[in-house]
Amino acid sequence: MSLETTLNQGLSELKLELDDAKVAKLMQYLSLLQKWNKVYNLTAIRDPEEMLIKHILDSLAVIPHLTFERLIDVGTGGGLPGIPVAICFPEKTVHLLDSNSKKTRFLIQAKAELQLENVTVLHQRVESYQPQPPYDAVISRAFASLEDMLNWTHNLLPEGGTWWAMKAQMQDESEEFVPDFAECIETIHLNVPRLN
Repeated sequence: MSLETTLNQGLSELKLELDDAKVAKLMQYLSLLQKWNKVYNLTAIRDPEEMLIKHILDSLAVIPHLTFERLIDVGTGGGLPGIPVAICFPEKTVHLLDSNSKKTRFLIQAKAELQLENVTVLHQRVESYQPQPPYDAVISRAFASLEDMLNWTHNLLPEGGTWWAMKAQMQDESEEFVPDFAECIETIHLNVPRLN
């Protein structure tokens, strides 16, 4: 089965209707991730199909639940989930923040090649970043513990802003780790196609 077929089946399972141009960009992004990974070690996963499932489809699983106008992906690494989110929402603003210069170099290249006008790449540490205006949403995937993520990104959101914490295992991160300034409104169980 081709990678594009796997992607299209995954989109169907996620009930995501993306036009051909967006599907093509996701495939192009996967190709860039593979190519640059050889030199920049963006991810420990080397197999293209595994990359598609564990990175792209995993990132896309959150799309039906997201609401935002200006979102920052903290500790984005190779652009996950930020680049798939930006591809799906070209009319919204997505900033990608990472402190690793190799990773931000890749992100700048990916932004240019994928022509993602709605993306800004930020090379700095989250603790020292002071955005103006603040974002209405922060997302992160496998970035830090829930408690650290909330504490380190608190300054990026206004009152009433939203955190989207993508976690592999929520049972390790119960609500007792949520600081006083935040509250857990909902836990959404995501089903990633072809992944247990």
